[in-house]
Amino acid sequence: MTDELQNVERIRAGLEAALNELVQDIATLQIFPPDRFPLGWRKAAKGRTVWRLLEEMITQNLEVKHQDIGIQSFSPATSEVGVYDFIFSLDGQERVFVNIKSAIKGERLSKDDISKARKLEEFFSADATRILLIATFEIEFLANMTLQINKCTVLPVMWIADIYVNPSNNANLQSSKYKSIQTATRRTGLEFLELLRGEIKKADEKGATKRRKQADR
Repeated sequence: MTDELQNVERIRAGLEAALNELVQDIATLQIFPPDRFPLGWRKAAKGRTVWRLLEEMITQNLEVKHQDIGIQSFSPATSEVGVYDFIFSLDGQERVFVNIKSAIKGERLSKDDISKARKLEEFFSADATRILLIATFEIEFLANMTLQINKCTVLPVMWIADIYVNPSNNANLQSSKYKSIQTATRRTGLEFLELLRGEIKKADEKGATKRRKQADR
């Protein structure tokens, strides 16, 4: 493993340890009083139901407690439509970007949206040495209308094994393997950028072909 990849792994592992320490501290989030939902979560037991609340809870607690868990500096993203949710540094030397995701415990494996592919292309085109991590929090919906946070896994976006841009879904980068470091393909930001551009080109070609077929009907 090159020095660059070793540094990414060091930062990845450091953030994962810090975020799991935070998970032990915050653990649960009471969403609603149980008496307001006499039949429980039902159709609301989905990640997208609570992801914004989870993101806000994580970022607020990091802003207040980051130094207590080994993170030297922290700042939340200034935009809600970018590819990252916060920036941090373990030792003050690097600026590392993080995208927060949630995953329901026991949910079947599927391709999930990671981010807009073209925004990722812009992000890495500006500086291919940037480090962008995905922090995925495993959650459970408890019967008392509480959200249980079990653990956090961290994976560099650059290391996603199954890079795929969906031409039918706003050209989103999708992956089914972003929650497991065991499946990671360790590559540099430049290598990722080249692969991403290739997938964007494929998606554009598929989209154009589909539009031509629809126009010919």
